[in-house]
Amino acid sequence: MNYNTCFHLRLALFISCSVLCLAMTARNLNSDQFALLEFKDLLADPQNVLANNWTASTSVCRWIGVSCGIIHERVIALNLTSMNLRGTIPPYLGNLSFLLSLDLSRNNFYGLLPKELGQLHRLKILQLSFNSLNGEIPSWLGNLHRVQRLQMTNNTFTGRIPQTLVNMFNLEILNLRFNQLSGQVPSSIFKISSLKIINLFSNSLSGSLPNDMCQHFPKLEELYLSRNELSGNIPSSIGKCNNLQILALSSNQFMGIIPKSIGNLTRLKELYLGVNNLEGQIPEEIGNLLSLEMLNVQAIKGLTGPIPSSIFNISSLQAIHLSSTSLSDSLPNDMCQHLPQLEWLSMNSNELSGNIPSSIGKCNNLRILSLSINKFTGIIPRSIGNLTQLEELYLALNNLEGNLPSMTNALKLEYLILRGNKLSGNIPNSISNVSMLKFLDLVDNLFSGPIPKTLGNLRHLERLQIMNNNLITGPADHEWTFLSSLANCKHLRKIVVSGNPLSGVLPTYIGNLSTSLQRFYADHCELEGNIPMEVGNLSNMLVFELGYNKLSGFIPTSIGGLRNLQGLGLFSNKLEGPISKSLCDLERLYNLFLGLNKLYGSIPSCLGNITSLRYLYIESNKLSSAIPSTLWNLKDILEVDLSSNYLNNSHALDVGDLRSLLKLNLSRNILTGDILSTFGGLKTLVSLDLSNNILHGHIPESFGGLISLEFLDICNNNLSGVIPKSLEKLLYLKYFNVSFNRLEGEIPIEGCFSNFSSTSFMKNYALCGPPRLLVPPCKNDIHENSKMTLLQAFRYGLPTIGIVIVLIVLTIMYRRCQSRGTTLPIKDDLLSLKTLRRISHYELSQATNGFEESNMLGFGSFGYVYKGRLSDGMEVAIKVFNLQIEGAFRSFDIECDAMRNIVHRNIVKVITCCSSVDFKALVFDYMCNGNLEKWLHSNNCFLDIIQRVNIMIDVAAAVEHLHNEHPTPIIHCDLKPSNILLDEDMVAHVGDFGIAKLLGEGDVMKQTMTLATIGYMAPEFGSTGIVSIKCDVYSYGIILIETFTKKKPTDNLFAEEVTIRHWMEYSLPKGAIEIADADLLRKEDEYFVVKANCISAIMELALNCSAELPEERKDMKDVVVELKKIKQRLLNNIQHV
Repeated sequence: MNYNTCFHLRLALFISCSVLCLAMTARNLNSDQFALLEFKDLLADPQNVLANNWTASTSVCRWIGVSCGIIHERVIALNLTSMNLRGTIPPYLGNLSFLLSLDLSRNNFYGLLPKELGQLHRLKILQLSFNSLNGEIPSWLGNLHRVQRLQMTNNTFTGRIPQTLVNMFNLEILNLRFNQLSGQVPSSIFKISSLKIINLFSNSLSGSLPNDMCQHFPKLEELYLSRNELSGNIPSSIGKCNNLQILALSSNQFMGIIPKSIGNLTRLKELYLGVNNLEGQIPEEIGNLLSLEMLNVQAIKGLTGPIPSSIFNISSLQAIHLSSTSLSDSLPNDMCQHLPQLEWLSMNSNELSGNIPSSIGKCNNLRILSLSINKFTGIIPRSIGNLTQLEELYLALNNLEGNLPSMTNALKLEYLILRGNKLSGNIPNSISNVSMLKFLDLVDNLFSGPIPKTLGNLRHLERLQIMNNNLITGPADHEWTFLSSLANCKHLRKIVVSGNPLSGVLPTYIGNLSTSLQRFYADHCELEGNIPMEVGNLSNMLVFELGYNKLSGFIPTSIGGLRNLQGLGLFSNKLEGPISKSLCDLERLYNLFLGLNKLYGSIPSCLGNITSLRYLYIESNKLSSAIPSTLWNLKDILEVDLSSNYLNNSHALDVGDLRSLLKLNLSRNILTGDILSTFGGLKTLVSLDLSNNILHGHIPESFGGLISLEFLDICNNNLSGVIPKSLEKLLYLKYFNVSFNRLEGEIPIEGCFSNFSSTSFMKNYALCGPPRLLVPPCKNDIHENSKMTLLQAFRYGLPTIGIVIVLIVLTIMYRRCQSRGTTLPIKDDLLSLKTLRRISHYELSQATNGFEESNMLGFGSFGYVYKGRLSDGMEVAIKVFNLQIEGAFRSFDIECDAMRNIVHRNIVKVITCCSSVDFKALVFDYMCNGNLEKWLHSNNCFLDIIQRVNIMIDVAAAVEHLHNEHPTPIIHCDLKPSNILLDEDMVAHVGDFGIAKLLGEGDVMKQTMTLATIGYMAPEFGSTGIVSIKCDVYSYGIILIETFTKKKPTDNLFAEEVTIRHWMEYSLPKGAIEIADADLLRKEDEYFVVKANCISAIMELALNCSAELPEERKDMKDVVVELKKIKQRLLNNIQHV
């Protein structure tokens, strides 16, 4: 009985406990569900991922991104990565008390981290990367003792790294890269002995590293501290991090020497020390790093001495980057004896000397060898020709001599750049065996002998540049027979043979060259004979240059079939006959140079129909008849030279519509009649030469309107009357000649005339003036001496009285203004926006602490930009124009005019302006994240791929708005990274419209004298002054390339013919890894393939935007659409990786 009673009691107790446990589990699971539903309600979920799945009717353990434990049936993992969620992280997540893993990365979370997350004591993994979280990293993270992985990269965290992280004694991975953290790296971090990876890459961390930093790091494998502001010495204790495999300290401000103890890191695979202020020599002990694969110590000018020979014994090395240092001495003779895996050797821009060792041929896997811009002497070793994997060889700008060795075995070689040496002898026929060669550059050497006829075997050849050598035509050849073989090069786009004494004649089979040929330069080659008709077969030719030769015969009519031709240079030959009307078919022609020949007949009137023409030079020929009036219809022409012919004018020279004209030379002809007053409308004219004609009448008063004029020669005519005083206003006039005319009256003496001598006025009818001009004195000076005293009284007395009165008035006004709290008057009509607040010079001075230098954000062509805080607390950027700089007034007016009606989220908003006679400023919204240039090229800034894509979409949207959303298209004209500003949300805004252009109705293009920034301006802008909306598209394409490669178009890599676009065009086929910013794309990245595909697509778009011909460039509308598609593909692919 007792036994049964006991049994039943136990059974009842068990059932009760089970029921109670089940009830508690259900209640706790409900609390998890409640916390997550509250979390969902506070988020923006544009894709409705959570809205359609996280519902009360479904078990929380079946929700997307939620994992539950088997034992307790509680939520143990929350993974919501890449769901495009937006909002702050709510505190309710702190109630998920069984949570082991929290991953909210790759979303749009912002704001501060809630302190309730500090209650997640079981948490082992916390991943919050790729969001917009800000504020300081909270100290309560130190309470999460079990966390093993803390990853919060690519956010905007600021402030210091908390010391409390030392309490995370299970931490293995600490990844805080790409934030805005400052202050020192806490010494406590170096005491977390469990750490394997520390990544603080690209922040603003400063201070020095502790001397004992590796005392407690037995497990540390990877240390990334690059792109910060760290200083001091690299601690010698670094050698105690025995397990270190990657050490990245580049792009900081480290000083002192490279510690020898680095040689103790025997497991090290990658070492990055470049771009620091280190000095001394590379320690020999680095040779102990027998596992090293990557050595990057480039861009350290303080690094001197020889390269340690021990480095060349590290058989695991795959890449050595020692460019742009001050390393000297010679390379060891056996340098490649122990480098079987070396693929990339870059030592350009140093002071290395001696011979290039012949053992270089033993680096069997070498793909890229760059030794340009050094002091190497001797010959190019023959062994280089045995490098079967070699793709690029750069030995330019050294003192190498001797012959070019056979490259028979370098079957993969694509780039052979040897310009600027003293290489001599023949170009060997064996060069034709390098069948993959794309770019052959032998410019500025001493090569002699004939050009090999076997070059045609280079079926992939795109550029042949062999100018400025001593090459000749073969003794048995009267024609350029090498052109026959080049017909096999179907990809050939450029041939440059200028500056060689080739002599001979152009063969008819020049017409067999590939239709892909765009540029042919053969000036200064002593060419003779006729230009063959067959040149008309080169249908894609852009530039055809045969100047400074001895060519004779007629200009072939077939040239008119080159419909893409932009430049035709036949200057200084012996060509004769009439100018063929077929040239009028060249609808895209920019430059026509036919001067210094023996051409006769008339100028075809149809040349006036070539609206693209910018430079017309037909001087020094035997042309006769009248100048066709149709030439004066070329409204965008820049320079015209018809001098030294027998041209006349059957009607007046009405050039008043040539509003873009810079130079006009009609001298040494037989022009007659009056000079029309319409000349005075040529505001851009710099040089005017009408000398040695038979012009008569007066010098037009309107000449005073030629405000840009520097050169004016109208001597040797029959001009009469007086020299207009209006010419005194020509501030830039440096040369003036009216000699041998019939002028009379007083010579002006003010303004530019104070600099002219007697040679400007010789042999005229009755000019008078001061004695220094060797002309008689004017009658007023002789008969009015009696009035001199009175005149002097007026001359000196009245101004003095006037000055005193003005000073008194200004003093009174100043005191009144000060009592009212304002100073200078404001020109309110400049921006004509009713909402603009008034602001004075005094307020701007107060806002900037008197324009103190510490408030200066930067400076540009026309002034300075300051950060200021207005009286209402608003932070602003104030652009103050330096009115002493020529063009500043105009720039101010242009920027006001361009921006007054522009309202767009991606264009910098102008708040107001302040304008007076001697002060002009514009006030803009302040962009706290600076400009794109800073983010691309500063050591402590980094943009991930999503941010870069977003920024370029923003810029494209802004430019598209300027081009297409206004009645009059607006051309920015100076797009570049420094003019792209980033706000607190990293949204891009285009600014600086100081040289913007507004196209008139119906205009396709316009000429300007204002130059944009070198490297970013379109070819037609820089060479011809043509500006159209396609100029902005070109600049945008260059910025696209720079944004994803981190290479500036002005880098030393890009010189003469090799532009950043050419480099991209050649490099892109090799894959994104060859071109992308190394910090943006790494092979070990889990999203490597996705990112690589994205960058390749963007670079293809960049090439389309930066095409040489304006009409081949994309419209910005299409650019915006395509970029958005690329972004969407990127996001989709990242989600599925």
